[in-house]
Amino acid sequence: MEKNSIGNTTRLCGSIEGKARFSHISRNRRYFVFPLRVARLSGAEDIINIVCDEEKLSSLELDGSTMLRVTGELRSYNNKSGVGNKLIIFVYANDLEFCDDEPENTIMLRGTICKPPSLRMTPLGREICDLLIAVNRPFGRSDYLPCISWGQNAREAAGWTVGDTIILEGRVQSRSYIKNIDGQQIKKTAFEVSASSIEKV
Repeated sequence: MEKNSIGNTTRLCGSIEGKARFSHISRNRRYFVFPLRVARLSGAEDIINIVCDEEKLSSLELDGSTMLRVTGELRSYNNKSGVGNKLIIFVYANDLEFCDDEPENTIMLRGTICKPPSLRMTPLGREICDLLIAVNRPFGRSDYLPCISWGQNAREAAGWTVGDTIILEGRVQSRSYIKNIDGQQIKKTAFEVSASSIEKV
């Protein structure tokens, strides 16, 4: 794909993990959300929230296939309810189709660094760099997406600055962690993009 054409493209293929539930209404259209389970080559799994409009969801016809292909964009919004994560990450589905394909989880992004990169070491001694990038979409809106890169990519990314434009390829991943809230340990899930390749343009 040409660098200039990369904006925000996500392709997933996995199994539906639960029933769709009502999410919200926008421009007189009803939207629903459901979890998609996508296996990794390592055997681990990511559970990613998919948002789609009622029309797309109702037009799906189960044909005996076990996998659902989702093509869309990774998006975010600020959760102001005070319940759950402050930044909600999900895949907005442009197309849904049942299939018998192998699991897939690929994403391509072009965006702008909007927070200073943070280089750190994992407990196992691997270098990792945390990035927050803003990806433009129509009508003057942007999605703020947390990304991570590893090893040599992480060392390079750590030298970039706010305002730099980058392109990356990778996958959307879910990660469970424990947070201490008022003395109680609460299990939470974070979503981020794990970059397999990343460069400044």
